[in-house]
Amino acid sequence: MTAHESPRKAGGPFAMPEPDFGLSPITGWTRDHWLAFADQQLLAARRHFTPGKAQIVLPGRPSCSGGLSDGLEGFARTFMLAAFRVAGEQGDDPFGHLPFYRAGLLEGTRPGSSEAWPVIVDRSQPIVEAASVALGLQLTKPWLWDTFPAGEQRQVAAWLQGSSRSEAWDNNWVLFQVLIAEFLAGAGLDHNEAQIDYGLSRLEDWYVGGGWYRDGDNDGTGDFYDYYCGWALHLYPVLWAGFAAGRRPEAGTLGERYAGRLAAFLQDHALFFGGSGSPVFQGRSLIYRFAAVAPLFLGAGFLAGSGPLTPGQTRRIASGAAKFFLDGGAYPEGLPTLGWLDSFAPMVQSYSGPASPFWTSKAFVGLLLPATHPVWTAVEEPAPIETAEQLRHSAAPNYLLHSTASDGIARLLNHGSDKYYAPGPDDPHYRRLAYSSHTAPMFTQAPVDNHFAVMDSRGVPSRRSRIHRLGADPGPGASPQAASWHGPVWSDVEDQAESPWRVASATTAAGGYELRVHVVDRLGGVPEGTVREGGYALASAVPPAAAPPVDEGALLSTAKLHSAIWPLHGYSRSDVFRAEGVSPLGNHAACGILEGGLDGDRSMFASLVYLGGAAPALRAGRFEIHDAGTRVTASLALEGLAGEPGPDGEPARMLELAFDFPG
Repeated sequence: MTAHESPRKAGGPFAMPEPDFGLSPITGWTRDHWLAFADQQLLAARRHFTPGKAQIVLPGRPSCSGGLSDGLEGFARTFMLAAFRVAGEQGDDPFGHLPFYRAGLLEGTRPGSSEAWPVIVDRSQPIVEAASVALGLQLTKPWLWDTFPAGEQRQVAAWLQGSSRSEAWDNNWVLFQVLIAEFLAGAGLDHNEAQIDYGLSRLEDWYVGGGWYRDGDNDGTGDFYDYYCGWALHLYPVLWAGFAAGRRPEAGTLGERYAGRLAAFLQDHALFFGGSGSPVFQGRSLIYRFAAVAPLFLGAGFLAGSGPLTPGQTRRIASGAAKFFLDGGAYPEGLPTLGWLDSFAPMVQSYSGPASPFWTSKAFVGLLLPATHPVWTAVEEPAPIETAEQLRHSAAPNYLLHSTASDGIARLLNHGSDKYYAPGPDDPHYRRLAYSSHTAPMFTQAPVDNHFAVMDSRGVPSRRSRIHRLGADPGPGASPQAASWHGPVWSDVEDQAESPWRVASATTAAGGYELRVHVVDRLGGVPEGTVREGGYALASAVPPAAAPPVDEGALLSTAKLHSAIWPLHGYSRSDVFRAEGVSPLGNHAACGILEGGLDGDRSMFASLVYLGGAAPALRAGRFEIHDAGTRVTASLALEGLAGEPGPDGEPARMLELAFDFPG
């Protein structure tokens, strides 16, 4: 096969190898599928090289950094993909990817070139892309960098050395400079060693336990927990420790520390992927999609069997995620869309351009594991969420991770991550009460789904911005739970710290059902009003169907999903909210809502929320709620639709909550 041939089969220009259900009985994917998927993307991107090969210019909405930066991004992020692919095959490059990047490296760094890359300056996007270039050069050193004459090496290094004189944003960006400086140091070139020390030091500042890093401390304004913890704050330090071994005496010790934290993180992270393969839809930069599997492969390579996942489980989750997006249509003509499956502009951050989704290249770090590694040779095994129901409290981000084996739905009940800087717009990526692998928030002007709102006199719902943690513990033997409070606001300019309201929310879960309790304190000067709570939003090509109300609740269904919300305390009516063009999962979206009235300076509300692959088989039985002034407790018996016992003779399940919330 020549360097310019595509891996074509009868199935079309981007057909994959035949599935191997003997080795991979769940996904059918093997290492050959990952290699083919990498080649398909690289060959598709190749059609968009500029004449000098220094940029890949893709169609689509430009980022806020402009077209020149976007072209560099296309080069750098696909170069990272090519590097993982070629290095993983020990230099074998059957489609001739590296010659294209060799030419582009020299043209992009040539002074006076019409395709010259933007200069690296303080807090500029080229710092991000330079890290991908440095990583690509590090991985392909024997086949690329070492073939450059000294003058060409100095030319490429001169552009990278702009990072040595620049400042990065004080978050995961400092690790970009760590990788750049480490490559230059290893090549014997001028570099800023202090940037390595600073980046690794900041990493320690952000470690909060349980394997979790906060993405910057942001002067204490809010908490930033999302997939960056895995695809940046774990990935880069572990890679650095390997690159720096032999040059920095402490690299081995630090590498062991990072590996231990990674093992702890994976206990939570493995629960972020549904049985469909889809990751939970939460956090920014979700167009990076299955880059979220990078720490799984990293764990397989660096934890030597000491991690929480078997090799077969690792490949099942990772391949399932990649397959979900490829089969789901996220790669028309081989290029990733700016969205989740189809393009969906509302979920795309302003810093993202047409080539930004190629950060999915990080997932291909798994190709650095040789074909003989157990992660590729072990028989696929079901993921933890596919073998048993899971309910886990992750203390660092204050998440409640809940999943159900019967339908493979992973859920994240959020009481800690808010991405709050200062007053501003609502952020559906962070501020909802719950997220899942099978649903997405509605990008409406005001929050509705999985949100509790106080309605003002104009009928405008309040927003949840800064999330403050509360202790939640009903005592020995009770299920995990989580709680938080926030000061609701109604506009982009209101400061939550000055809100005359306090809303506390607490959640526990079982079998796809969630017990939610909300306490609303009025601190003075606000008239009586109403509240609204929304359940999970369903979306599809046709409007989700509404079932006849059961126990005064709101029930919705699509072909494969069912959601419901029932009133338990404080609510007086239910309804269905519908909208079009607001969900990345379908043009028509809807969620059930409950409404109720406030009663004096302190009001309590409780709901039962459901999301599942089958219609709900349980109903609310006996419910009790008590307010002791500083501590709120609640308990709910879940019963079969005809009363006890539940389905298949199971006894009623108890949901209990207890949290502290002084008036």
